[in-house]
Amino acid sequence: MMNNISPAAQVIVSIIPIVGLVLVFVLIFFALLWHHREVKLQIKNGTYAPFEFNWKAFTYLSGLSLVAVGIVLSVMFWAIKGLSWGLLGGLIPFAFGIVFLIFYKFLKNEK
Repeated sequence: MMNNISPAAQVIVSIIPIVGLVLVFVLIFFALLWHHREVKLQIKNGTYAPFEFNWKAFTYLSGLSLVAVGIVLSVMFWAIKGLSWGLLGGLIPFAFGIVFLIFYKFLKNEK
């Protein structure tokens, strides 16, 4: 079936992900440049307030999300292939979720 695809179509299908990645990186670059200039002007005007990241909420939300995704993927891979190396596709996010939840428990309370 792959032999019926023309070489031009194969080239186009190969170029689409490359163009997509380049556009995403260009977008990220200009977003970071815009943010840098915005912060620079805020510092110049004296209105800059540093952003305080809430690590406790981030680790809790990430931990719960990764545990849920890991459980679903593990059950799905186990049902499809049984006990195999593919099961790691679900166990790895599950383990990271558990680590984030443990880290959440050890973080001190922040304001």
